[in-house]
Amino acid sequence: IGMFDMTGRGLAQIENPSQVMLEGRPLGISGTCVACVMEGTRPVLSEVQALATKTSFPSPRRTASGFDYNRMYLLLAVLEKRCGYFFGTLDAYINVVGGIKLDEPAADLPVALALVSNLTDKPIPEDMIAFGEVGLAGELRAVNRVQMRIKEARRLGFRRCLLPQSSIAAAGEIAGIELIGVSNLSQALAAAR
Repeated sequence: IGMFDMTGRGLAQIENPSQVMLEGRPLGISGTCVACVMEGTRPVLSEVQALATKTSFPSPRRTASGFDYNRMYLLLAVLEKRCGYFFGTLDAYINVVGGIKLDEPAADLPVALALVSNLTDKPIPEDMIAFGEVGLAGELRAVNRVQMRIKEARRLGFRRCLLPQSSIAAAGEIAGIELIGVSNLSQALAAAR
């Protein structure tokens, strides 16, 4: 992937897309989590924002920008059934900052964390990044290119990484960042407090 900025002198390459995606990120606010997805062979960090608010309609509204709409419904169902968080009378909104589209399953965990963070009004630690695929049983599935994702997070100053337990072996030893392996969504939500 190549990222470019239109300047007065034409297109200029953006050397560090992850840093650009995280500029202006609010700290200490509930409903946000940093995700790391692969765009081709390049890891890119992006902020996921979630908002859950009481609906004024007979059926709640669901909106996703930069994230698969059907995947959002799946995550809401898993959060209700497996973790006990009720979204049935709440509007739910997902936004991926910077216009990037998170279209790989590794974005499931940060989206779920952002949703619960906003629902409970408890911020995710600002030095934490998360990635992992969420299954229908609430389990976390391994993702590919774990080392690349973690190294990119460490390079940008993150000190903790929440990832599937099954991906810990692929991560190896990486100094300067704490790896927190979790097996299911309930464990991940407890570790993100």
